[in-house]
Amino acid sequence: MLSRRRLLLVAHGAAFCPTAAFAQNPAAANAKLRRIRAATIATHDLAFVERWYAGALGYRVTERSTITADLAKSWGAPAMAGRHMIAMTPENGGDVPIRAVEIDKIAPAKPLTTWGWSAIEIAVRDLDALYAKLKAGWLTAPIAVLGEPHPLGPNSPIYAMQVRGPAGEVLYLTANTGDRAASNHPEPNSQVDRPFIAVLAGPDFAALKTFYKDRFALADQGDQALPVESRAQAHGLPLDHIYKLGVVVAAERGNKIELDEFPPGATKPQPRKTGQLPPGTAIMSFSVAGFDGIDAPFMTAPAAVYGSTRAATFKGPAGELTELIADR
Repeated sequence: MLSRRRLLLVAHGAAFCPTAAFAQNPAAANAKLRRIRAATIATHDLAFVERWYAGALGYRVTERSTITADLAKSWGAPAMAGRHMIAMTPENGGDVPIRAVEIDKIAPAKPLTTWGWSAIEIAVRDLDALYAKLKAGWLTAPIAVLGEPHPLGPNSPIYAMQVRGPAGEVLYLTANTGDRAASNHPEPNSQVDRPFIAVLAGPDFAALKTFYKDRFALADQGDQALPVESRAQAHGLPLDHIYKLGVVVAAERGNKIELDEFPPGATKPQPRKTGQLPPGTAIMSFSVAGFDGIDAPFMTAPAAVYGSTRAATFKGPAGELTELIADR
């Protein structure tokens, strides 16, 4: 029986095969999405999220701010105006923060059962050491291990685990034990480094792939149709249920989107309060060179919502909120 171990082996396969490394994906160089810019999670308890990310993952707060009305409007979530937001980055720096924003208390859905951004994958230096640290005191409810550390296949250099985080977000924590020089896996500068894969789930794999690959000229790392035990268990389906999945690649090294097809009858939308962001992984942000030539169904026109930096957010085919932030 295949599981998400095989799924992630497929997702990382090109990264660890010298003949299929990032430099051999010329289409990726022209991708309109350049890199993951930020992952935003929503929670009713910012203090708890801050303590957990600092204590368990070594992330530090690099910014505290209040969400402006213009930014909340650009997200399509006007009730977020005036709420607190923190940005957390790995202990040795890194330019891809995890942002936590404040929402009213609401119970998140069961992990891996909703459409939209379903997980954030983060590069880790030593997964066994991290797992030991988590077990030593950072696995109190609602934190839970969804998958213990495991190689993704026979002789695979990829070693991964899955955790439900403090906001109900799912984190894939992944280490590369192989030849890093031959991969497009990001090189960790901290024990727990930056997000490098955004995992998106929806009811129609073809629609997801067409939307992101064609609209943003992302490179195609291939598709699979296979059983995924963790998904089937979460959805109450037979363990041999076949899932469609694939990976598309952004322009800069170590930045990808994993696309997962969930069965319509086994999922539901993430709950949310009116005008607010949903709990858990609420937004994934990507950088673009600029907005010329970008065709996306933005909720508001690109505007300077981060100082002088322009950004805009659209709702994608699975209801996900995707924010584009201009590099210039």
